[in-house]
Amino acid sequence: MSIGLRSRRSAAADTGGSGTDVDVVEARPPQRRRGGRTQTVLALVLAALLLTGGTLLVLTARAADTSAADNDALTDSERTRRVVADVSDALTGIFTYAPDDLTATERRAHDVLRGKAAKDYRALFGRLRRQVGKQELSLTTQVVRAGAVELTADGARLLVFLDQRAQRKGDKATTAPAQLSVTAHLDDGHWTITDIRAR
Repeated sequence: MSIGLRSRRSAAADTGGSGTDVDVVEARPPQRRRGGRTQTVLALVLAALLLTGGTLLVLTARAADTSAADNDALTDSERTRRVVADVSDALTGIFTYAPDDLTATERRAHDVLRGKAAKDYRALFGRLRRQVGKQELSLTTQVVRAGAVELTADGARLLVFLDQRAQRKGDKATTAPAQLSVTAHLDDGHWTITDIRAR
């Protein structure tokens, strides 16, 4: 480094110009200032990123803590399993019927449906009873998959996927999938359905 500087100064002396020494001396401070500014900018950017990242982490953690605290489906596997089983059995029972078994189906609905779900089902079943007898229609429902979206002390929301197999007497059976959003309520130790919505 000092050899290079000496060579430049010697060249300046040979040409009779002394201003080159000033140029050499002035060329270094701006580089240092530029480096200082770059480091300052990088430090500020890094600090901003850390601050933003920290804020996002805090907000995410708060959201996770809130949902985890309010939603037992994330933490209580036994109660989650129970509500899924009760609701799956209930749906299978109320959406499976045959012309000679409508009274049993209606009784099952009475046991597992409450509130809006019970009211809607009664209206549907009144129309269904006439059609089933006239067309000799049978329906078999199987829950393919069900999961609890939300679970609290006495309430739950579930997403349920069904396969339904319908058959009229003398015709070939047809199978169709269905997807339901179900709201359930814990009623005397058993989960009952309070709302059913097709998705």
